[in-house]
Amino acid sequence: MARIFLTHTPEALRNYYGERAVAGLSELGLLRFHEGAEPLHGEALINASAGCEIIVSDRQTPGEAGLFDASPDLVAFCRCAVDIRTVDVEAASRNGVLVSNASPGFVDAVVELALGFMIGLARGVAPYDAAYKQARAPEIVMGRQLAGACLGVIGYGAIGRRMAEVGQLLGMSVLVSDPYSQVEGAGIEQVALEDLLRQSDFVVCLAVANAETENLIAATAFAQMRKDAFFVNLSRGNLVDETALEAALRRGEIAGAAMDVGRAPDQMPSPHLAKLPNVLATPHIGGLTPTAIATQALETVEQVRRIVTGHLPHNAVNAASASRLARLAAD
Repeated sequence: MARIFLTHTPEALRNYYGERAVAGLSELGLLRFHEGAEPLHGEALINASAGCEIIVSDRQTPGEAGLFDASPDLVAFCRCAVDIRTVDVEAASRNGVLVSNASPGFVDAVVELALGFMIGLARGVAPYDAAYKQARAPEIVMGRQLAGACLGVIGYGAIGRRMAEVGQLLGMSVLVSDPYSQVEGAGIEQVALEDLLRQSDFVVCLAVANAETENLIAATAFAQMRKDAFFVNLSRGNLVDETALEAALRRGEIAGAAMDVGRAPDQMPSPHLAKLPNVLATPHIGGLTPTAIATQALETVEQVRRIVTGHLPHNAVNAASASRLARLAAD
């Protein structure tokens, strides 16, 4: 049977993989677990996975060149997440190791959190709640409603598309900015980023994180937003210049912000921003629902099912270079 190493810490295993997926993997090979509290990398990962043909990786465990160079038995590295920026695909390909990732099974979960953020910001939910918990009478201020407001969606991938659809259902006018996608659907207007920033009541950042989008939302962007507008980031912290965001929040250049991601470890919101009174922050839990997690975890089980029989799985990133896959077909 194939030897499979699951990199998740015990906490990550409970929250981000689950018993059904573990049971599924156990049927496909000899399953080995990571029992430490911290994510593995470098020599620790090489040693822990030694002799295994398949690594099923959580989002915090990198696939570095050293791992692929030092793991002669490794056939496949399956990331149980969409983001593979920390996987050295070139090094894996050089060694004949297959790399795969998961589909975005968290679309609805992330969009629902975005809606919660927008309502929370627009209606002052957090300040009211904090005042009551401190036994104070909250100062009552006029709220704003989503119906009739303008929603600006940066990035028109799977989540951006769903975000735009839901915005329309709520009676919002919807603007989308994405130079690499064509907007679909009547009533959704595709505009330049500058126009989206100037017109939107709510700017929701859902663009892909890569070298091109590093610090996409910086001082110039915040200066273009309306003073009564809210900024919401549910993509990656890399897209935002946090110094510029903090300055915009402190100076009142924008009305507030919400974030599920940031530049702290594991893409958590940065504490110096999360503590500001006009910020809502959650610890990278946009996709943390049973339905979303099961979708991605069970997808990796199906990928491993195909790999152990020598077949290419769906979402193979470097199929043409996966020369070691044939080893399992021969077993």
